[in-house]
Amino acid sequence: MNSRLITLALGTFAIGIDAFVTAGLVAPVAADLHVSTSAAGQLVTVFALSYAVLSPVLATVTARLSRKHVLLAALSLFVLGNVVTALAGSFALVLASRVIAAAGASMYTPNATAVAAALSPPERRGRAISVVIGGLTVATALGVPIGSWIGGALNWRATLWMVVALGVIAFLGVAKVVPIVRLPAPTSLRERLIPLRDKTIATGVLHTVLLFGGQFVVYTYLGSVLLHATGGSPGRFALLLWIYGLMAVVGSTLSGRFVDRLGSRRILPVAVGGAAVVLAFAPVAGHSLLTAAIWAAAFGLPGWTWAVAQQHRLMELAPQGSPLLLGLNASAQYLGIALGGAIGGIGLQTWGAGSLGWIGVVLALGALALLTVSLHGSRPQTRSATAGIAAPLKSPA
Repeated sequence: MNSRLITLALGTFAIGIDAFVTAGLVAPVAADLHVSTSAAGQLVTVFALSYAVLSPVLATVTARLSRKHVLLAALSLFVLGNVVTALAGSFALVLASRVIAAAGASMYTPNATAVAAALSPPERRGRAISVVIGGLTVATALGVPIGSWIGGALNWRATLWMVVALGVIAFLGVAKVVPIVRLPAPTSLRERLIPLRDKTIATGVLHTVLLFGGQFVVYTYLGSVLLHATGGSPGRFALLLWIYGLMAVVGSTLSGRFVDRLGSRRILPVAVGGAAVVLAFAPVAGHSLLTAAIWAAAFGLPGWTWAVAQQHRLMELAPQGSPLLLGLNASAQYLGIALGGAIGGIGLQTWGAGSLGWIGVVLALGALALLTVSLHGSRPQTRSATAGIAAPLKSPA
């Protein structure tokens, strides 16, 4: 496999652990910093909201730079943020450090995906994207369970040091093997939001917010949702996260191949509808370890299958503006994660863990409605939707 793609995926692997492992660290963070479970869950919200807001702003600031230099700057910020988190002695400082880490992550992931696509022939772009997204899915399969176990059995700060080490390795890899790549991009924030004037693109991106919101209402507080099944055991919970992550890898990998063969329009509705069905079973998932394992396996498939298909479709809608649309989609994903963490915290405090699945269903059905509108809309006018950025790609050696 292409060493450049593997290197880019290593960065998303580190970011994936940092973004998703909080679900497994909510309890130890709450205990160590003397805050409630719902408050600790807001670490996910702060990270995700910062990512969503900073992604278009930082993309505008770095528009004239080569993508390689942007990737290196992103990983530097990401590592710095996690070092501060690991050393922080107060909950307020931990929250502030999540903003720094999110700034780096918001610069890295969309640029890594866009660079992977730019370095690949058109007929293999679906698979190239799946490799980079695979870094996130492998993080859920291996990194998150391991990080959760470390956080529960040893210390949650040790998990952050693991993330720091991975970020440093990714930095060195990008510096060595990723070439200088310049991609067309707008130089003002206003230009970056122009695509959202088109209904097809706007509804296509906005359904991302609701889908991720529905998923993360449950995922952020997964320890509470599956508490009866795990009995509070870090080992059992790590096992369930591993099952979830393994199926996420399967979904992401197969989606790349299916998208190249069938097209993203056929994959997306199935994935979003499947997510709604799985969320509907969340209230009964924790009855036993067996039912939790079966549900965790199902939970891992649709969302990650969707991720590859969605990014492929956005590149089809506006090929010359794909870095811009991928950045907007990444912001939408993390805005959804923030929404899920906030609403989930309210639901957990007000109605208990059993309510979270049904809240997720409502959001996922809303996502399906918006996706349907987008798929049945007319193809956007590429020139107007991506005005000012339809320049040829340049990849000087």
